Amino acid sequence: MDSSLVLSPKLNPCFNPLSPLYPFTPCSYSAPLRLSSCYSSRFYSMVTVKAAKKNSQSVRSEFDDRINGDFSPDSDSRFLDRQKALEAAMNDINSSFGKGSVTRLGSAGGALVETFPSGVLTLDLALGGGLPKGRVVEIYGPESSGKTTLALHAIAEVQKAGGNAMLVDAEHAFDPAYSKALGVDVENLIVCQPDNGEMALEIADRMCRSGAVDLICVDSVSALTPRAEIEGEIGMQQMGLQARLMSQALRKMSGNASKAGCTLIFLNQIRYKIGVYYGNPEVTSGGIALKFFASVRLEIRSAGKIKSSKGDEDIGLRARVRVQKSKVSRPYKQAEFEIMFGEGVSKLGCILDCAEIMEVGVKKGSWYSYEDQRLEQGREKALQHLKENLFKTRLKRE
Repeated sequence: MDSSLVLSPKLNPCFNPLSPLYPFTPCSYSAPLRLSSCYSSRFYSMVTVKAAKKNSQSVRSEFDDRINGDFSPDSDSRFLDRQKALEAAMNDINSSFGKGSVTRLGSAGGALVETFPSGVLTLDLALGGGLPKGRVVEIYGPESSGKTTLALHAIAEVQKAGGNAMLVDAEHAFDPAYSKALGVDVENLIVCQPDNGEMALEIADRMCRSGAVDLICVDSVSALTPRAEIEGEIGMQQMGLQARLMSQALRKMSGNASKAGCTLIFLNQIRYKIGVYYGNPEVTSGGIALKFFASVRLEIRSAGKIKSSKGDEDIGLRARVRVQKSKVSRPYKQAEFEIMFGEGVSKLGCILDCAEIMEVGVKKGSWYSYEDQRLEQGREKALQHLKENLFKTRLKRE
């Protein structure tokens, strides 16, 4: 074409639907259109741009129709071919690697992450529902901050729902009496007191793969001593043994826990880095693999002691939990609750705190009120009021 440009579905190969230039050229012309050579390139560019915009809008509307279910795939052979190829590939993968290796998320019913209550109502509110099933959870903090108490409450909640729980007591400090006071069914609790770290993690992995355990708690990561360190002499420096042990174990256990729906809770201690003058010198033991594999990381610290009514002795502590990491909810939320010595987390205290957060109960000054009714003045009296009314309600039901 020396002096003219012909745009026609019959004469121009760009109008062929099989041509790679087909989506970018207009296809609604029925007669040849001849242009002078001086305006041919400019006009052709304008027509091409307008046609591309029009075609992109039609493709977008066609895609929306497919999503909304208004489009019939019988009219598009390419769409049918792609779907057939996709189904063939999925069937081939499932036949090679097992059923369920590749599946659609909607048909698998896994759109939402299932959770179970942690036993602390304010913490469940901060986590967006509770602890996730089939995930790795790390709870760390300083000594006597409530790590074991929080884990025992989670174990009790799993047992109340009819599930099985296991405690890997690497510290060899399990107290059955205190666990029973927290609501743990110690008769049916699976307890393991391993000799070394390899033994502890191997037992936990086998129980996880069985599919019969809903929760496994390891207390604690710092007490998982590698076998080489136990067999060696005291004072020998063997760098990175525990970090390599945790990294290797988590690579196996995280996938097995997800398939079995078993939650893994690792309690961890805090250490201090040497020579740090700026920033936070605190670091958790066991390397950094647990930080990456954990879906939820909870930092628990003491926010103060709770005195008795006379003020002469400590009867509990106020714990503050910060969600440092969460892949299943919004992170960096905080929850506070009371841990009473010998009794565990105060349920009524959590109810009172949640009522204030959700604005169900109103606190004006030191007075607690519900709707138009005043309860008591001061937190201790308000808790006592709730306790007495709960006791009266139980008596009426009986």
